[in-house]
Amino acid sequence: MKGGKSSALKWEHSQAVAFSKLKECLCAKPILHLPDMEKPFTLRTNASDVGLGAVLLQEHEDGLFPVAFASRKLTKAERNYAVVERECLAIVWGVAKFYRYLYGRQFVLQTDHRPLVFLDRAKLCNARVMRWALSLQPFKFHTESIKGSDNVGADYLSRIPTC
Repeated sequence: MKGGKSSALKWEHSQAVAFSKLKECLCAKPILHLPDMEKPFTLRTNASDVGLGAVLLQEHEDGLFPVAFASRKLTKAERNYAVVERECLAIVWGVAKFYRYLYGRQFVLQTDHRPLVFLDRAKLCNARVMRWALSLQPFKFHTESIKGSDNVGADYLSRIPTC
């Protein structure tokens, strides 16, 4: 479809297998749950060298389940940010992405970048991070540090090249 060119969709055996696999994955655990506005949300974010990822989760009787996933590529300028800036960008972008679920309610923000746990109460020398910290002030959240191995969803979303 680039440049006004149209091409016929090739649907062969490999595409059918990939589509079947995708359907299986969507029906297997973890299955997306509908958001319950009576329960608190958990937002997990991550940044890599190429993209940002965020997963919105909620606790149910049998564990923490995803409500929504989001990812995007970093711009050329954003790829030059320091690690702390990219991780903070992931938080600000994730909160903005799921604004309608998070605004006006208490939620848990989980990040695997430990310095950002103190984002709401630290003196910041980095002007960009300070501006982003100020933009998060209208939100009521508690920040937790989690191990990178527990941040699988957001980590994967931030690394896929086609996000």
